[in-house]
Amino acid sequence: MSVDHYTYRVTWSPEDGEHVGLCAEFPSLSWLAETPEAALKGIRQVVADVVAEMQTAGEKIPSPIAEKHYSGEFRVRIPPEVHRALAMQAAEQGVSLNRLASAKLAA
Repeated sequence: MSVDHYTYRVTWSPEDGEHVGLCAEFPSLSWLAETPEAALKGIRQVVADVVAEMQTAGEKIPSPIAEKHYSGEFRVRIPPEVHRALAMQAAEQGVSLNRLASAKLAA
């Protein structure tokens, strides 16, 4: 498994006054740097080091999000009054509740 398949992001940290590199699969890890490129390089190295340590210790390594299979289904619990309001909106628009909810989530 390659650490290149993980989900990396670089953003500006106003608190630190630097760019911060992040990895979605390892939310506790980060790397601060003056440039976005250095932040990305730093977080990728940190992840590679952590994965190597986990392999040595025989620990389970997180799978990259991009390589996971998603069924396209999940359950969401909402208050009954919200359910009713959404059902009414769906009926008024002439679409299924599923179609309405999917469109709202995609927006």
